This record gives sequence, structure tokens and C-alpha cells, in this order.
Amino acid sequence: MTKRDFSQINIANYKHSTPIQIRFVDIDKMGHVNNATILSYFEIARTNFFDDVIGQQDNWFERGLIIAHTDIDYLQPVYLRDDVKALVRIAKVGTKSFDVEHILVKTVNGQQTICAIANSILVCMDYTKKETIEVPTEWKEKISALK
Repeated sequence: MTKRDFSQINIANYKHSTPIQIRFVDIDKMGHVNNATILSYFEIARTNFFDDVIGQQDNWFERGLIIAHTDIDYLQPVYLRDDVKALVRIAKVGTKSFDVEHILVKTVNGQQTICAIANSILVCMDYTKKETIEVPTEWKEKISALK
């Protein structure tokens, strides 16, 4: 397995942020946030991103997104009292999919530290027809305006 270089990640490139409330139930026996919970944090942030950028006026029950792939690298532990936020950005818009990048950042003494990084591929879906669709033009325009 090849070690990835995370030194080039610029937090300023992530325009959308969601504060995360860490709950006691999120903590595992080792005293830090469980790895599976980090994925849930990214899901919350991604949902907020699409609601804010695409808009809630879109009928997510008729057309929406499905996850085709997710990978996560855990870099630093997150603890119950940590001040964390999940950041999201679209790295690439394809014909029928998005490449989404997520980072989980904690702030300690004014210093931000990246705790986890995830990459996801989301595919556009027509749920009524149960088939993939092209990324709607209005979604592309809204995402483009965010950059």
C-alpha cells in the first residue's frame, strides 16, 4: 500500500464547513471517536453541503445521489471535548458523478489540525426509474459558482 502525501492539503480550499457535535456515544473503548462515526460526520457535512449548495427545493426522493465509493485516512484521534468541523468540497464533476473530498479538522489553541480525510464518489440517480442520470446542469452551475 502506498502512503499518501497529505502535506499539500489546503484547508482554505474547502468553502463549506459543518460544525460537529461530538456525543458521548461516539466515543469508543479507547477514549476517542470511533472510526465508523467519522464516516457519519462526513455524511452530515455532505448532506449540509448539498442542501446549501444545490438547495432543498430539489426533490431528493425522485433524483439524488448514491455513494459508489468512499475511502478514509485517519490521521489524528478525535476526543469527546474536541472542537471539530467537517469540510467538504467537490474535487471533480463528471458526466454522472461527483468526486467529493472531506476533511475533519479540530482546533486546539487556535491551531487547526486535520484528523481525517475522505474521498467519495457520488453518482446521480433517478430513483423513480432506478437508473443513473447525468449530473443536472443546474447542479453543475451551483457547484461552479461556489469555487
